[in-house]
This record gives sequence, structure tokens and C-alpha cells, in this order.
Amino acid sequence: MSRAYFHHLFGDAARSLQEQAGSRASYARREAAPGDGPDLLTERELAFLAARDSIYLASVTADGWPYMQHRGGPPGFLRSLGDNRLAFADYPGNRQYISLGNVIARSRVALFAMDYPARRRLKLIGHARVAGAADEPDLVARASHPDAPPAEAALVVEVVGYDWNCPQFIEPRFTRAEIETGLQPLLAENARLRAELARLSPVPA
Repeated sequence: MSRAYFHHLFGDAARSLQEQAGSRASYARREAAPGDGPDLLTERELAFLAARDSIYLASVTADGWPYMQHRGGPPGFLRSLGDNRLAFADYPGNRQYISLGNVIARSRVALFAMDYPARRRLKLIGHARVAGAADEPDLVARASHPDAPPAEAALVVEVVGYDWNCPQFIEPRFTRAEIETGLQPLLAENARLRAELARLSPVPA
């Protein structure tokens, strides 16, 4: 249920545009669904996020500028800590620390997770904080993928709301591993046919 997501993100201008487009009544019912707390993550959302090898992280600067950054790792790098909390290890890149600085200044973030082959996407909003390895080593360890190197810090996100999007305009894209997996039956068949051809047409001595 996306009640909290809609409640926090629908402003007066968005609601007015929904009225003009004829979609307001449907969204109003969903926005007014019972419950005062966050949209609770279910097994569906957690399984989807656990399968991702990348996400997009949006934060806001102290001056109000939006900032988007990519985060990636082995599938499962985005970890569930329970109680609607997600976390992932933070590794130094160019050491600009824009996202971490934004989170320290104001905690609000958005996560955008894509499944390009299946044309699915999940959007989440929440409050994030930075956990340092020196102060919270156990938490940073829990936020780290077992196949990844030790991290200096982790970003912990308390999810407030989420929403699933329709597949419209999502062009399927595939990773190298997904392509290789999909090609395995064809490669095996090709090898079998080559062996059969060699058996039927032996090279003259």
C-alpha cells in the first residue's frame, strides 16, 4: 500500500493536475487508506530489492538542489535490517561525499530500483543516516554484502513510503551475466550439433 508515499509526495499542484487529468478520485482513495505509519515493506518489495545489483539514490543539498547518484554491487548489496530499514555499504569513490553530506544536512532521500529485463520499477522515500565503521562496526557489517570488501560506512534508510510504477516506456536491458545465462541453451545446442557434424563428416586421413 502506497498511502504514506502519496501523502508525502502529492502537493497542491500535483493534486490540481490530477483533478484536471481525471485521476484524482482514484489517488484520493489510496491516499486516504487507513493507517498513520509508513508503508510497510512486504516480502514482495524485499525480494525485489534483494535481487537488484544497482539503485539510484536521490538526496537534497542544504540549498535545496536535488542530487542523484548511482549505487551498485553484487545482487543483494541492498540489505534489509528489518523494521522497514534498508542499508548498503558506502565505499569511497572520488571522495566528493555529496550524498553523505546531503544526508547529514537533511535526512530525506529517495531510492529508485529498476528491473530492466522484467520492466519493473520500485520507488521509495525515507530518512537516511550515515553509520561509520569506527562507531557502529556491527551495523556496517550487517549492511555489507558478504562478498564485498570492508566498508568505511553504511547508509541506513528508514523507509517511509514506496510505490510500484507501471512498465510503460521501460526499455528492456540486460547485464552480461543475464545474457550469458540466456545464451547457455543455445551454446550447448551449438556444441552438440558441432559434435554430431564432426561424427558424421570425419576429416579424411
